[in-house]
Amino acid sequence: MITILRQKPAAVFVLLAVYFLVQLVIRLILPHSLELDEGQQLFFAQWFAWGYDSQPPLYNWVQYGVSRLLGPDLLSLALLKNLALFASYLCFGLAAQTVLRSRDLAVVATLSLLTIPQIGFEAQRDLTHTVAVIFAACLFLYAFLSTLKTPSFQGYVLTGLAIGLGVLSKYNFVLLPAAAVIAIALDRQFRSRLLDWRILLTGAVALIVALPHGLWFLEHIDLATEQTIGKLTSEATHSPVEQIVSGLSSLFVSFVGFAGLTIAIFGIVYWREFRVAWHAQNQWTRLIGRIMAIAAILLIVLVVFGGANHIKDRWLTPIYLILPLYLATKLEAGTGADAPYLRRFWPVAAFALVALPIVMLVRIPIHGMTGRYEKLNVDYPSAISQILASSPTKPSIVLTIDSQLAGNIRLSAPALLVTIDGYEVLDKGLTADDGQPVLAIWRDRGRPSPELPDGMARWLDAHGLAAPAQAHDMAVPYIYGRQGDLYHFAYAFLYPQAK
Repeated sequence: MITILRQKPAAVFVLLAVYFLVQLVIRLILPHSLELDEGQQLFFAQWFAWGYDSQPPLYNWVQYGVSRLLGPDLLSLALLKNLALFASYLCFGLAAQTVLRSRDLAVVATLSLLTIPQIGFEAQRDLTHTVAVIFAACLFLYAFLSTLKTPSFQGYVLTGLAIGLGVLSKYNFVLLPAAAVIAIALDRQFRSRLLDWRILLTGAVALIVALPHGLWFLEHIDLATEQTIGKLTSEATHSPVEQIVSGLSSLFVSFVGFAGLTIAIFGIVYWREFRVAWHAQNQWTRLIGRIMAIAAILLIVLVVFGGANHIKDRWLTPIYLILPLYLATKLEAGTGADAPYLRRFWPVAAFALVALPIVMLVRIPIHGMTGRYEKLNVDYPSAISQILASSPTKPSIVLTIDSQLAGNIRLSAPALLVTIDGYEVLDKGLTADDGQPVLAIWRDRGRPSPELPDGMARWLDAHGLAAPAQAHDMAVPYIYGRQGDLYHFAYAFLYPQAK
């Protein structure tokens, strides 16, 4: 395999295509219950909207289209994710081939994405909007670096498209192009690229792509920012100094969690080379290093002046996924392009390519056997089918408490409309049918309570239905669970005439 990859660097993309095909098959083998983001995607896939909640809508739009084409099922979820991740690695690999002369290092940089936990594992496990921003960031890096190297009309347009898609993926993506613009403005060699008239094409394309959602954002700014700002400032502090210390500490810990493993692997595998490469530079090490440093400064400004005190490692994904490329350019600057880099890195890459799918396959059975149950251990399909079978009348609407449960309901009963309180902007005009009940389903790990969660009670009251006097219990064993362990749902069929 090493010989093939060295002779034909494009073979790494064939290898990755096989890898993501295996990951797709594994997801279809695993229980047909949904993780948090998977459930949310299937819930939102009932509608097309310019905006949905605190996350930008790019992934929702694509999932909506795929679900329309293939149906709202697990295949549509898993296929889109693995295609998006493969496309991300493809763009990153093309970016690496743009700036690296060494075929070995281009392959090493591409496969090194597997060593970043948020990209190699978490993105595969559940994340969706982060998957979209990984793709957008990789596309941006390829378009940006290739345009710097060989300016072209197409390159400026593609860079604008990548920026627009990035803004539609996650709002924090803007830090990457912002840092890149500042970096090239400070670079004497590349500064002329900013003064090229074609930069106007970049801005125009980015604006056109992001504008429809941007208008929605301005009309729903509280909805779009409240949750994100809440996450960034979720830890209470008693003074500005405490807030800054807390924020800087979380930023440091997040960077270590995001980049620590990759840095450690490069340091161990190439420790001799880095003794020389540490002080080596070329045009690409200076540029990429400056981008990362400027991004760090922008993040520090966000902490000091923006009040952020709880930055998660996932938040750094679009900014610092460039790290493997930086390390590869440092190696090339210090020790040249002809060293056998791939031979020494291949055991790490081969281990990741084999171990990550195995972990994905066995983690749910292991969680079940240990009693530390995950969302995929909950047998949503059995519970929902039994609840629906308990009434001779098909419900017109299913009301539930959160998007993860709503997505699981849709997966088991795709013909039913599922709603949640607070999303009237999506299901506006929705009314209960006098001839059919509304089915309310919520979680209750203990015994069912007739007291609905506040949001569900509010929705029922707004639609002329009374809260149920008595809730029914549906208890199902966990998938791969221990004997006697049950997961409980509460449910009730409600008729408009009841109030």
